[in-house]
Amino acid sequence: MGKAVFRFYAELNDFLDSDKKQKPFEYRFFGNPSIKDAIQAIGVMHTEVDLILVNSNFVDFDYNLNDGDFVSVYPVFESIDISPLKGLTPPLRVLRFIADVHLGKLAKYLRMLGFDTLYSNSAEDSEIMEAAQTEGRVILTKDKGILKNGRVDKGYFVRSDKAKMQIKEILKRFDLYSSIEPFKRCMVCNGEIVNVHKSDIINRIPPKTRLYYDEFRICKSCGRIYWKGSHYQKMMQFIEDVRLPH
Repeated sequence: MGKAVFRFYAELNDFLDSDKKQKPFEYRFFGNPSIKDAIQAIGVMHTEVDLILVNSNFVDFDYNLNDGDFVSVYPVFESIDISPLKGLTPPLRVLRFIADVHLGKLAKYLRMLGFDTLYSNSAEDSEIMEAAQTEGRVILTKDKGILKNGRVDKGYFVRSDKAKMQIKEILKRFDLYSSIEPFKRCMVCNGEIVNVHKSDIINRIPPKTRLYYDEFRICKSCGRIYWKGSHYQKMMQFIEDVRLPH
């Protein structure tokens, strides 16, 4: 039986047993397993990992663990450029998400802020993984199991259970503050929202709304009509609150 010493850093400790948090610990293994399998056996999803050092040398997920290795595992760095070290999670040119069945409110908030986010309250894990693969989407989930699947390249385990804290968490984790475009997407279907002339939808507008409002927008996908009604100021206040880095 081989023995290696692992040390996980920062938020990766969220997934460790208390006796392994924030310190080196011994990991025993048979043969020469891949370091990816070892990390996931310990309890950390590979999608959370951005840098692995073995005996102070960079390795990728295909590295096979050897007896006596000292392994340092790091999450995504938010403020340090590690590109010279070949991070394991290269950035996507356009960040798009797909949320699991437990994150419906988070999906709505992401759409409110302008981020392309798929969501269905009946989606199976296989459907989520297929969409993520074919459309290059990042999986947002409360299910650790889906992130351990070998088909998943991009994913994030959402820590918070409260939707407002979840959206703050995602903005910080993916550094999305400068990419916020409020009301660009339909909160119901994720379609693109565009301006529309009042005269073109006059028969679809409630009588009192016709009287008091002149500016309207419409979802190109589902046809839902939007205007700056009574909830607009509350929504703007919510956006201003969550967009401030904490």
